[in-house]
Formats: sequence, C-alpha cells, structure tokens
Amino acid sequence: MKKKYKWGILAPGKMSAKFTRGLKLLDNVELYSVGSRDIQRAKQFANEYGFKKYYGSYEELASDPELEVVYIASPHSHHYEHTMLCLKNKKAVLCEKAFALNSREVGGMIREAARQKVFLMEALWPQFQPIYKKTKEILHGGEPGEILHLDARFTFQPPYDPTERKFNLELGGGSLLDIGIYPVIDALYFMGVPSEVIAKASFADSGSEDSISIIFGYDNGRMATLYSSFRTNAGIGCDLLCENGNLFFSRERDMSQRLTVKMNGKENKVYSLFPDGMGYHFEAMEVMKCLDEGKLESEVVPHSFSRDLMSTLDRIRQAAGIVFPGRD
Repeated sequence: MKKKYKWGILAPGKMSAKFTRGLKLLDNVELYSVGSRDIQRAKQFANEYGFKKYYGSYEELASDPELEVVYIASPHSHHYEHTMLCLKNKKAVLCEKAFALNSREVGGMIREAARQKVFLMEALWPQFQPIYKKTKEILHGGEPGEILHLDARFTFQPPYDPTERKFNLELGGGSLLDIGIYPVIDALYFMGVPSEVIAKASFADSGSEDSISIIFGYDNGRMATLYSSFRTNAGIGCDLLCENGNLFFSRERDMSQRLTVKMNGKENKVYSLFPDGMGYHFEAMEVMKCLDEGKLESEVVPHSFSRDLMSTLDRIRQAAGIVFPGRD
C-alpha cells in the first residue's frame, strides 16, 4: 500500500490552484495545509480545494511537524527565502521555476538541502511531459540524425501592470524567468549547455525586460535561437531541425500538446496529447516516488540540471543587460 504524503501549499494563487488540481488526481496525496501572509486568502484556498489546515504566515506552515512536502509558488524573488525556510524545517520542497534569481541562490538552496538531508526539486514541467519524452525517444532512436538547429519560442500578451509580478523587477519580473525559461529548457534538454550566448532584450517602462531574443552557439556550427515576449502572441513551440528530417512540437496554454515528425521521404507522423491535471501531477508523482525510495534529488530534474539552467539564465541576463537590483 502506498504511503500518503501530507502536502502543503506556500503562497496560494493561480499557479498553486493549477498544481493542486493535479495533486487531487493522486491517491497517495493528503491535502494538508496552506500558508499565506493573508490568512483569509489561505482560508479561502483551503476551503475551496479541501486542505485540512491554513496558516497566516509561512513560518507557521513550515514549522507544522506533520507537514511533509511543500510546494512553493511565491514570486521568483522569494523562492530562495521560502525554500530555505522549509528546508531548515526538514520539509521536502518542490519549488516553482525559476528556482531562484541567480546561481548563488540556487547553490545555497542545494547545499542546504544536502546539509539537512532533505529532498529538493525544481518544479520543471517539460521533462515529465509525454510529448517531450516521445521527442527524445525518437532522437535517441537515431533516425533524425544530429540536431543542427533548434528554434523555440514562448509568447503571450498579458495586460501591462508595473506592480504585477511579470513586470516588477523587485519580484524578478520579465519574460525571461517567467516564460523564456521554457525555450532555454528546450535547448538544454535537447542540445545541452551552449558554449556561446548572445542576447538582446527590449524593456518595459517598469525597467523589466518584456521581450528577449537569444542565440546559443554549440560545436560544429550548431545553433539554437530562442525567443520570449509579453508583446506578441505567437504561441508556444519548438522546432528541431535535424540531418534527416524535422520534429515540431507545440502546446497551448491549456497544456494540450502536439508533435509532428517529418522524416525525409516518409509520411508525416502526428502525436497529440491532452494530459489530465494539465500535466502538473507528474511532478508530484516524481517527488513522492523519490521520497518512497529515500532519494534526496530526482534523476529526471537533478540538481545539476537546475544549476546548468540558472547559470545559463545568468549568462543570458548578463548578455542582455538584465539586472535585478540588490540581487546581482
């Protein structure tokens, strides 16, 4: 019989609501507690989704002795602080992307998890999705040959509000950490860490970057071109241009996924998927699988990948002139 894990939500909001709907699909989850700086917000979220307890501070949430796993969905600027709080209280942590604001903070989180002997994982959606796994399976099969060029994008047009998380530099705002991280993940997942990074950004009146174009250089002239923007609505997708054919995958905001495989001289193949719970339950399943096995990190999203991802994001920010005041 599976062990049931008591889950807590730190910072209830839209992202936490999506994740909780995924949690509710799993039979080894107990919806245990919610923590917010606004106790009424915590109470409302707990009542709506069926959590047993709610707290008006993150400290109370983290110090509950029965709580076992915490999902952190506060703004990027607070991930380091809240992850450290939970780790020091011996809670397993699944922290939303971006893991933190820079590599120094990510390194500190990973070291603290090791010191406390507590599980820690960045909540990266792509690696668990069947469409990503299928793409990698086809590539590993060898038929497409080497990837010569990757082109990935993530764009949508939120209303401009300089105080809102997406545009507020104090909260780690900008398209790069919010949505540009996904094209960067695509490149790292399929091609690895680049040897060269070139980036150019445009900036909103708030000072946050609202669009960014990136070029990754690899050996033998291979390249990746990446783009994220709050100024255009070109959708979400990734094109893998290979020696013997091409793979194109895309997804919608509802997380429905589509992969088209076009091998030279062969009939096209199309794979479609609409995951339950928008696919977020896969991350929770991995956390609990690792806990069942006594592991302190995931093999799907290892600490090394999170380090590589954040160091690459640091390189992009440096190239594009993106600075978080007081944190760089």
